[in-house]
This record gives sequence, structure tokens and C-alpha cells, in this order.
Amino acid sequence: MVTFTLPAELRLLAWKHQKLIYSLFFQCVSSTLKSFGLNPDKLDGDIGLTVVLHTHSRRLDYHPHIHVVIPGGGINKTRNQWKKLKGKYLFNEFALAKVFRARFLTSLKENSLCVPHKLPEKWVTNVQNVGKGLPALKYLSRYLYRGVISEKNIVKNKNGTITFKYIDSTTKKPAYRTLKGEEFLYLMLKHVLPTGFRRVRDYGFLHANAKQLLKLVQLILQVKLKDKPLRPRAKFICALCQSEMNIRIIQHASRSG
Repeated sequence: MVTFTLPAELRLLAWKHQKLIYSLFFQCVSSTLKSFGLNPDKLDGDIGLTVVLHTHSRRLDYHPHIHVVIPGGGINKTRNQWKKLKGKYLFNEFALAKVFRARFLTSLKENSLCVPHKLPEKWVTNVQNVGKGLPALKYLSRYLYRGVISEKNIVKNKNGTITFKYIDSTTKKPAYRTLKGEEFLYLMLKHVLPTGFRRVRDYGFLHANAKQLLKLVQLILQVKLKDKPLRPRAKFICALCQSEMNIRIIQHASRSG
């Protein structure tokens, strides 16, 4: 899993131009990782990406960042060869951050957005091995499908204030934050994405338009997928006798004039 984080100096700009900044964020992250995957000294092939946008920190403050789930290998379409990652090392996170920073700032300028003068030279990118198989999928599902806050983490709602629990990133221990009700709602509204914006996207051989490439990957890796059982049709019950009803559709031939 690879995590890209926008520096604090760009958060105000991102908040004012959410749809554009988030779109550029997705584009620069995916293009950077694809370029690293095509490097002959590394995977030398097309990789698959599942990219997830989060806009909140553990304290629910505005903190745009992207998590990327990447399989440990790539497909070389020229040789029809799958190259598996050796060891637990994917890409150099410092090199990733440097390339991503350059591409993102270039995109901002191309879209006539004012870039703050004081930006850090080094941006934060984290590359982490999360294992393989079912345990890895369970771990990653928390990043894919979790909301801003779960109901169980709201521990108190009293006298117009809300107290919620979170895990402190420094101490790794539970911490609590208490806010007025309107401040809590304001934090929640900050993380509502623009209308129609998708926060989970697939790229590479995991993209919906790359089914043939994905089939090639499955063929090379000898992956056998189980047939999905057909969903049973809903039963219609008679309101009078409570027996199951059979539905028949009868079409009448139209008569010509």
C-alpha cells in the first residue's frame, strides 16, 4: 500500500477547488506509479492500482491524502510475462515523492492555480507491505470502505457537545476529542465530496476497460475463478392464500390494419 499526502500549505487551495484538485491528485498519483512500474530495473510492466481518496485525519481535520493498493507484480504485454516483485520492497518512497511533487505542481500551474510560495521541498509518501492473501484483503478493506467516523467511536452526546474516540498517530493509544455540536457537524460537512465525484478508482490492469489484460494476467498466473451462483429470483406470495405465485408474461400479436 502506498500513501500520498498533500502538504498542509496546499489544503486551503484544495478546499477552494476540491473537484479540480482531487482530480489532479488522482492523475498525478496514478501516472507516477505507472511510470515507476514500467522502469526496466523494477517491474518492467503494467501494474494494477486501486486508488482511494480520504480527506480526513484521525482527529477528523481536513487532511487530503490518497491510499493506493498495488498487487506485487506487473504484466509485460510485449513478452506476455508476469514479473513478480522480489522481496518486500516496491518503490523508493523518497523518489516517488519527488516525482509526484514535480508533476502535481506542474499540473497546478497548467490549470492557472496560484501555488503558495513556501512549499516544503520534501513531501510525504509512504510505502508499506501489508502481506498477501486474505489477511491483506481484510486489512486493506478498512481503507477502501470505511466512512469518516463509525458510530461506535462517538462515545458521548450530551449538553450540545459531541465526544468521539480516535487512535493517536504518535502514541498509538486511544484519545478523545470534544466539540460543540455545530463544530462537529462542520467537520463532517468538510469531508462531503463534490456531487458525482468517485473517491475509489481503478487503473492499469484493474481498470474496468482492461478486462482482456486482466484475463491475460489470470491466464499466466493460472488463476481459476469459481463460477458465481445465480441469484434466486424473488418470490411473489399471494395475499389471499399465502402460496407462491408463478409469473407468466403473455404477449399478444398486434393486428395489422
